[in-house]
Amino acid sequence: MSGVASYNAPVLILALVMLGGAMALALIRLLFEPTIYGRILALNIFGTLTVLLISLLGFVNGRPDFLDIAILYTLINFVGTFAIVRFLRTRHPDFISPNKNRGKDGMA
Repeated sequence: MSGVASYNAPVLILALVMLGGAMALALIRLLFEPTIYGRILALNIFGTLTVLLISLLGFVNGRPDFLDIAILYTLINFVGTFAIVRFLRTRHPDFISPNKNRGKDGMA
């Protein structure tokens, strides 16, 4: 841990362990969630936790350029989630909008 004072080391190790545990729980939810909503949400949570992990590792190693990578990954995560929802909405409208009382314009 070259970029961080030694008295912060236990706090950072604890943060990394807790972040790893949260990522493991998000993966478990992704694998065992029965609905498509829950899977998309779990994938988005995992992406957000990955951004936090990249940022924390950049801080620990004293590499501020990792924040640029984290911002780029945030953008990819957002666009990917939006694309998945858009795809499901066009290919499988019953997954996203099960309400049968909608008009042609999509409004109630």
